[in-house]
Amino acid sequence: MTNNTNSVVISGTGLWTPEHSISNEELVSAYNGFAEKFNRENATQIQSGELAAKPLSSAEFITKASGIENRYVYRKEGILNIDRMRPYIEPRSNEELSHQAEMAKKAALKALEAANKKSEDVDAVIVACSYTQRSYPAIAIEVQNELGIQGVGFDMLVACSAATFALQRAYEMITAGTAGCVLVINPELTSPQNNWRDRDSHFIFGDVATATILETASSCNSEHSYEVLSCKAVTQFSNNIRSNFGYLSYAEDSDPFGADKFFIQNGRKVFKEVCPMAAEHITQQLQGLEIENTQVKRWWLHQANINMNLLIGKKLLGRNASAEEAPIVLDQYANTASAGSLIAFNLNHKDMQSGDTGVLCSFGAGYSIGSLVLRKR
Repeated sequence: MTNNTNSVVISGTGLWTPEHSISNEELVSAYNGFAEKFNRENATQIQSGELAAKPLSSAEFITKASGIENRYVYRKEGILNIDRMRPYIEPRSNEELSHQAEMAKKAALKALEAANKKSEDVDAVIVACSYTQRSYPAIAIEVQNELGIQGVGFDMLVACSAATFALQRAYEMITAGTAGCVLVINPELTSPQNNWRDRDSHFIFGDVATATILETASSCNSEHSYEVLSCKAVTQFSNNIRSNFGYLSYAEDSDPFGADKFFIQNGRKVFKEVCPMAAEHITQQLQGLEIENTQVKRWWLHQANINMNLLIGKKLLGRNASAEEAPIVLDQYANTASAGSLIAFNLNHKDMQSGDTGVLCSFGAGYSIGSLVLRKR
């Protein structure tokens, strides 16, 4: 096929996986130990109805509910301690590289290598994720400085759609001529915001960092590259996925570590509302390109829950999608917020042939849905 030299392409990706992991069995052992201790120490209040007893869990329950069997974490220390139930992340001085910037840098270097690019080739850095460890200065500017990149850097927070929304911003910058090469990084440090004491959510999230290089086709010289045929994003307000953590807690005199300050969701409503919304979003995007759903070689879908992915795949294809068509990575990585679809892309793209089409899609809090249609060059 003929390649458009004026098009925007993804020319390199990077995936950094933390060295520490926690299996379902480890997690359940710690959670059940915490729950039993809580119930024992609060037996009187539980019997009187003042407090609700903590239910126990099992590895089988987690796998059936989510498809998750394992998760990687930036720091494991403290998470499995039933008297702590949160990671211990050592403080760093302002002169040291921040934890999230360290994660971002590791993924960025892998993406630069895959794209055959040097720091001086990059014009902009976007750090896009669900949480940043501080409001300012931007993590992206810190990474930009660390890598010696000139130009501009900024952060984007769009929950689980942060990565695809940032890829679209990068695409628009290149199309507009304000940048020739953009580095998008997704350092998802989710473990500090995970409620490890809650049976229904303690197993959901994992930590990871992904990075992507976008540039003009004329400047691309990487082994594997993908033309961006289309970008599409949509938002529709919903409270069904929420976190109330923020700087107003101090002014409100509220508990900054209260239950509502962690990730909370109405899972049943999210499942019922987001699955058809995502399938219709993608189908309309492909119709605009005159591409049939059945012509898509690969679906790199958001990795939140295996049952959601299976249903969306079925709505898109009219049948169950195979593991090759719609690869699942959440069994080992868990829900990594915005990075999930990029992990699936990183691990499942090199086998595609020139002319093959794939869809990269995320969906999450907001509600927000972002998708890119890609074609192997």
